[in-house]
Amino acid sequence: MLRILGRVAVALLALTLFTGTVSVATAPEAHAYNWTRTLRVGDSGADVRELQIRVAGWAAGSSSRTHIAIDGQFGPATEGAVRRFQSAYGLASDGIVGPATQAQLNWLEASDGSTRHFNFSEFHSKDGAGFSGGNVGASTVRENVRRLMYKLEAIRKKAGDRPITINSGFRSRSHNSAVGGAANSQHTYGIAADIVVSGRSVSQVIGYAQTSGFSGIIRYSTFTHVDSRVEYSYGGGGYYWAV
Repeated sequence: MLRILGRVAVALLALTLFTGTVSVATAPEAHAYNWTRTLRVGDSGADVRELQIRVAGWAAGSSSRTHIAIDGQFGPATEGAVRRFQSAYGLASDGIVGPATQAQLNWLEASDGSTRHFNFSEFHSKDGAGFSGGNVGASTVRENVRRLMYKLEAIRKKAGDRPITINSGFRSRSHNSAVGGAANSQHTYGIAADIVVSGRSVSQVIGYAQTSGFSGIIRYSTFTHVDSRVEYSYGGGGYYWAV
């Protein structure tokens, strides 16, 4: 029987290669951050920095605009964010980032570096510029958007896993000017989004944002603006992540 099955498999493969009449889809290899150690208070390094990016949306347990410093130093603020993340995802809330927590963090990561529930294209400038033409380079915008996504994942979780619509993400300078945005708008750096959470009021969304590491929160009648302005410093070339 095994020989027969093997022959069938070979025949199917040959048919695929030479006739194209049989197609077997395979899932793309998923990218996941390579955690090489268990992380805890007192640790430092690039892996701690990546951890901080991924738990930044769990910066506070009550309404405030506290944010997690992305500095690669595992201190009490990072531990608190880890504990809240663990609790939200049904893990042991011990503040230690071992295999189970690392697996959950990687579950939120998509193969292209975006996150499970958000695509980079959702944040592209609506004039077709993608991530180009802003106040910083496209690669910086992309990284800024990646960090923003993890905070939005936290809002989504706190809202009961309700989908989030991105009304406006990154804006090129041209598009920003066309919609009447300020020349130095956070949108032109990729650190801001105007969002609607399905089935949740603007007031509710503001409440979620106040615990999710956003320092800029603006109420509009039908959507909420969130941004990370305090985590950035302004230099001659524009906004960059403060470390």
